[in-house]
Amino acid sequence: MRRDDLPYATPAPGAAVRVAFVGHPSYFAPHVLSAPAGGIVPAFVPFRGADDDVDALRAALVAADPHAVVVFRPEALPAGAMDGVNAPVVGVITEPLPRADRKPHPNYDYNLAELGRIDRGNVDRVITADANSWDAAAALVPLWRAMPLPVDDRLYRAPRATARPPRTIFVGHSTMHREESLIGLKHDFDLPHYAHALIGPELEETLEGADAALNIHGERWVRAFESFVLVHLAAGHLVITEVLEPLYGLEPGLDVVQVGDRYELDLRVHQLHQTPDMYDRVRIRGHHKSRQFAASKVWPRVIGDLFADVAAFGTERRSAG
Repeated sequence: MRRDDLPYATPAPGAAVRVAFVGHPSYFAPHVLSAPAGGIVPAFVPFRGADDDVDALRAALVAADPHAVVVFRPEALPAGAMDGVNAPVVGVITEPLPRADRKPHPNYDYNLAELGRIDRGNVDRVITADANSWDAAAALVPLWRAMPLPVDDRLYRAPRATARPPRTIFVGHSTMHREESLIGLKHDFDLPHYAHALIGPELEETLEGADAALNIHGERWVRAFESFVLVHLAAGHLVITEVLEPLYGLEPGLDVVQVGDRYELDLRVHQLHQTPDMYDRVRIRGHHKSRQFAASKVWPRVIGDLFADVAAFGTERRSAG
């Protein structure tokens, strides 16, 4: 790659690469780099959606002076929000979209409508966190690759012996499907439900105190790969999850305990409490599998590939050059 082929300013050879991560902190802070690693010096710029101050976003990016920008949910950016940002911008879409072999669902249609509002001029490349959405997304954005969201290295914990009784948690906003799945378990066990997203020390403390975690989709018939599954695995938790699509290399029965419905979920949690160490091999293997998704490994490769791809194939973004 010849450096002068890039349409953007680049760091000097051997210098650190400044990367600005833009997104809602409650949802995406666990998936970025919080400390320098792999030649990247990160900065996190909070942006919660179209109601946020775009001028404040631009000012924060000017202050960060990034060589590359990663924007989570770029469809939420107002038109022209990235104009004047002299760095390649990669958007990350996180929501599942309609697919021919998926059962129709209003959530898929809503997500597709939201993505249809994206200003393509804000991004050079786009990543989807749901590989099954590739065809639908590729028609709307300059789609580049599919991958799950990585896990910030600070959230990794070595698996430890399961407590007796095991402490099981659920992290996720409240929906009818989730409440129906949890109500019986909440009556039978001390099962904290963190309905509001956790960040910072509060998140770390919550993960540190748990042995197992449940993953329940927001809606009964909506299936995807929930990014927080990897956070739980990184924290050394046993993960009992509804069906994941795609699996991104995780193997049910070996890395996670996968259940087909709320009745099987109830059974597995009861089994865990009766024999707390019965799934220890799954928990330990799942943690080791999660290490390939560490942010310090993933983001430096992604940013390096981004520079190379833009240099080789150019970009249609308005602000390029």
